[in-house]
Amino acid sequence: MTTTTITMPGHYRFADAARMEWVKLRSLRSTWWTLAVTIAAAAGIGVAVGANTENAAADLTNNALAGIALGLLLTGTLGVLTATSEWSSGTIRSTLAAIPTRPLVLAAKAAVFGGLALAAGEAAAFVSFFAGAAALPDGIAGPTLGQPGVLRAVVLGGAGYCLIGLLGLGVGAVVRHTALAVGLLVGGVYVVAQLGAALAPVLMPWLPIAIVANSLTVVEPGMAIGNVHFLSPWAGLGVLVLYAALALGAGASVLARRDA
Repeated sequence: MTTTTITMPGHYRFADAARMEWVKLRSLRSTWWTLAVTIAAAAGIGVAVGANTENAAADLTNNALAGIALGLLLTGTLGVLTATSEWSSGTIRSTLAAIPTRPLVLAAKAAVFGGLALAAGEAAAFVSFFAGAAALPDGIAGPTLGQPGVLRAVVLGGAGYCLIGLLGLGVGAVVRHTALAVGLLVGGVYVVAQLGAALAPVLMPWLPIAIVANSLTVVEPGMAIGNVHFLSPWAGLGVLVLYAALALGAGASVLARRDA
C-alpha cells in the first residue's frame, strides 16, 4: 500500500514556499533578460574603462568593476518586479490563500531572489574583472586575484548586486506599484542621495551606491576623496545588509497588515 502525503493549503513550509517562488521567478522572461544585460553591461563598461586607463598606479580592480553601478540599478529594478508583479496580475491572492503566513511568503521571495541575484552578481563581477584587466593598454600590468585585497573586492562587489536587489524587493513589497517603487528606488539610491550628499558631504560614505563603488570594490580600505573618508569594505557590507534588512522588515510588516 502506497501512502501519499499531501500538503494542504495553509500548511506550506518554507521549502514549499521557496519552490513556488522559484517557479514564478524563472518563468518570467524579464528575469533572464535583465540578468543577462546586467552581466553584459558590467563587462562592457569594464572593458571601456580598462582600455582608457592611463595611470598604472590607479586601483585597476576598482576601475574594472566600474560597471557595477549600472548593474545595481538593473538588479534593484528586478527586485522590485519580483515583489510587485503578483500585485499587478492579481495572483497574490492565490499565493496568500495557499500560504496565509504572509511573512513566510516574503521570506521565500527574498531567499530565492537573493540567491539568484548573488549568483548573477558574482558572475558579473568576475567577468567584468577579467574583461577589464584584459583590456588594459600595453605596458600596464593587470591585477590578479592573488594580489592582496583583489579577490575580496571582486567578491564583495558581486554581493552588492544581491543586497541592492533585496533593497528593491523590500521597497516593492511596501509600495506594491511597480513604477512608483522603481522611482523611489532609483530616486533614493541615485538621485536624492546624490543631492543630499552634495549638500551634506558627511552623508556620502553611507549612500548605497557610494558604499559599493568606494568601499566594497576598492583594494586598499579607507578610501578618501577630499575630506570624505569612506567606510571599510566589511563595514560597508554591514551597512548594506542593514539597509536591505530594514526594507524587507518594512515589507513584511506592510504585507502582514494590509489587504492584498
